[in-house]
Amino acid sequence: VQLQASGGGLVQPGSSLKLSCAASGVTLENYIVGWFRQVPGKEREGVSCSENGGGNIYYADSVRGRFTISRDYAKNTIYLQMANLKPEDTAVYYCAAADHRSGWCRHRRTLKAYQAIDYWGAGTQVTVSS
Repeated sequence: VQLQASGGGLVQPGSSLKLSCAASGVTLENYIVGWFRQVPGKEREGVSCSENGGGNIYYADSVRGRFTISRDYAKNTIYLQMANLKPEDTAVYYCAAADHRSGWCRHRRTLKAYQAIDYWGAGTQVTVSS
């Protein structure tokens, strides 16, 4: 199983960026998917999650209204569209997938539950700086 994240980079504040996460060896349609981010010295933060089958979608308060998670079932890929980026969005972003029975994304408070994750992408760096 492999989750290959891409799309990170260096952008100016106010810019947009779209992250992609292509899966192989696993069918994401059957999984809860989402994104975390982490900066050095801090705990991994849940950014967004999306239940399979058109279920719940949640965002961290810090990104709600600016970030959008989506899936392309045909491509077995998930995306994170990020708009109006801020310097505090600078982090390594990780895509993630969890079994649909894990409970991740069942409630807003479970967004941060990185312990529920079965598969992680390798991470892609996003740097927002002028």
